[in-house]
Amino acid sequence: MKFFAACLLAVLSMTTQVLADGAPPPRLPAAEGGKTPITVPETTTFGRQEEFVLPSGNIGCIYTPEGGTEVYQPADGGPELSCDRVEPHYVRATLSRKGAAALVKDVGDPSCCSAGPVLDYGQSWAAGPFSCLSTRTGLSCQRSDGHSFFLSRKRLAAN
Repeated sequence: MKFFAACLLAVLSMTTQVLADGAPPPRLPAAEGGKTPITVPETTTFGRQEEFVLPSGNIGCIYTPEGGTEVYQPADGGPELSCDRVEPHYVRATLSRKGAAALVKDVGDPSCCSAGPVLDYGQSWAAGPFSCLSTRTGLSCQRSDGHSFFLSRKRLAAN
């Protein structure tokens, strides 16, 4: 029994040392059906999301490039522009790779708005196929094919 305990302790200390040295933990079969988890190849590069908020702090946007990020991949692979309006009622407008802009009035994960960077009134923003214009009357964003949305305290529109 002492021999078994000594062997177990030696294996655990080697595993701890390997993990402490930065090596990934050993891959173990998943609980369901003994399948091995899928890993992303190290050569995969992900883009970075860009955020901006209007000076009022009531509207904020997140742009996700084509291919997504390490933690978020748009359903159609991206790119995607998603803007949230907080008041008077929380609404999310989204432009995806193709199709009309969507307005979601029952947002399950309200998370608006970051502290910056601020897109001042009169300034525009552009990335991928999307561009936006910040004005005192609201935010208008469009995709290069003409589909667009508009968000303000008084009005919502999407096509």
